[in-house]
Amino acid sequence: MDTAQAPPLSAPMDIAFDYTRSLGPILSRFMTGLRDRRVHGCRTSDGRVHVPPLEYDPVTHAPVTDLVEVAPTGTVVSWSWMSRPLDGQPLAHPFGWALIRLDGADTALLHAVDAGEADRMHTGMRVRIRWAAERVGHIRDIACFEPGEAPTPEATDAAEPPVTMMTTPIRLSYRHTTSAEESRYLRALAEGRLVGQRCPVCRKVYVPPRVCPADGVPPDEEVTVADRGTITTFCVVNVPFAGQRLDPPYVVAQVLLDGADIPLSHLILGCPADEVRMGMRVAAVWREPGQWSTTPENIAHFAPAGEPDAPYESYAEHL
Repeated sequence: MDTAQAPPLSAPMDIAFDYTRSLGPILSRFMTGLRDRRVHGCRTSDGRVHVPPLEYDPVTHAPVTDLVEVAPTGTVVSWSWMSRPLDGQPLAHPFGWALIRLDGADTALLHAVDAGEADRMHTGMRVRIRWAAERVGHIRDIACFEPGEAPTPEATDAAEPPVTMMTTPIRLSYRHTTSAEESRYLRALAEGRLVGQRCPVCRKVYVPPRVCPADGVPPDEEVTVADRGTITTFCVVNVPFAGQRLDPPYVVAQVLLDGADIPLSHLILGCPADEVRMGMRVAAVWREPGQWSTTPENIAHFAPAGEPDAPYESYAEHL
């Protein structure tokens, strides 16, 4: 198939990480209470009880100190039906998202209601908390709400330390469809080639291709560039993190490929991290051809090319 006429590439994408935060005195008591099957709100200067509790009074802006325990039962204030639940949502079968005002509270809490069928959901519906079997001090200690009045089971006082940290998995799943220019770039990578596109106004070559950031026009000419170039700037990664593929320290650098006018970001391996420097000449290290596909991962990393460093003036305008 002629790559110029081929349809754009498309693929599912996932972005995921664990978000960890320290809770502070108010949210610590709120999450500790959930672990013990209790719900706390806060009373602000206007006399209202907020659930979840606020850390600062919205009127006086002073730190909140007055916590109030509210009931695990409440009333649906507003709702929306989720007929096709998404991955990571509280329930795997159809349920209602609802704003629920717990008895003793003046504000509503957003959570899921396991109503069974959409025609059972209604504003004014009385619901109660269904607690998770295992609770750790997180909003998901409330598994969901269910129709009913009587709270069950009773709260307990756990002989465990207060909850001071909370980790929440964050995930975004989407489908990315490339532009025609990006598709040609990716298809060239599957052939072991690096191509960019030239802006018709400023004549600069962008790799990967994109709308020219200076002139705001799409590129109109394909240009083959070298798989070697010059490090313009770089970062030494010294801090470990979840999901890290390499042991620190290692280097991520901006590499200005020969024939390109904008650098791309990639790994630099093949030498100690403290030997990487601005102006260093590097070359792409390709994976085995049998592993190539339409992805930038066809280049495993860049490594020192064994050439003299490029003079600063040759890449100064690309920093």
